[in-house]
Amino acid sequence: MNSFNAENFHQLCDAVAERDADLKTVIDTHGYPPLWTRPNRFATLVLTILEQQVSLQSAYAAFKRLEEKIGLPTPVKLLALTDEELRACSFTRQKMAYVRGLAEALQKRTIVLKDMEALPDDEVRRRLTALKGIGDWTVDIYLLHSLGRTDLFPTGDLALMNGIKMVKGWDTISKERALEWAAPLRPWRSIATMIVWHHYIRKRNIRIVH
Repeated sequence: MNSFNAENFHQLCDAVAERDADLKTVIDTHGYPPLWTRPNRFATLVLTILEQQVSLQSAYAAFKRLEEKIGLPTPVKLLALTDEELRACSFTRQKMAYVRGLAEALQKRTIVLKDMEALPDDEVRRRLTALKGIGDWTVDIYLLHSLGRTDLFPTGDLALMNGIKMVKGWDTISKERALEWAAPLRPWRSIATMIVWHHYIRKRNIRIVH
């Protein structure tokens, strides 16, 4: 599997920029995007689940409340919490079920996160989406941020879609149009995604807290 890391990230950014002049302009204007990575652990997936369909700031605030209560989230510590305790950390009923289902799968070892590092993207997706509440967007973010896979293109991510519109100067965008634009950027669409996010964050003056 192709992966990116601190050693090759800027080189890959340059390679992607050679294929798309607008992405090159982003790098020329804002510099390289940060190397957004997260550890391959339960706590990371809990944060990613919290990020589903809410702002990053809201998700991180909930995650910090959870951390303040139990320290670094682990399956054992999370499963010991009551509904009331999770609700006090701003978990919805749905997200309580999602993180508990993930915690139980890790405890039973039906899911082993370390094993994911050696599996192809499609198999990682198959295993994780078998769990309630983990869909393609969550897997895309996990594959990109935690496993450093180079060819993720999360079309379900609103910041990415709006960022492409901004970078390309388009009035409208669809999943099909985005995929058509990104096709020549294979196998480095993760890198293109991060460049677009970088532009979107800088233009919208968004503060990334985690």
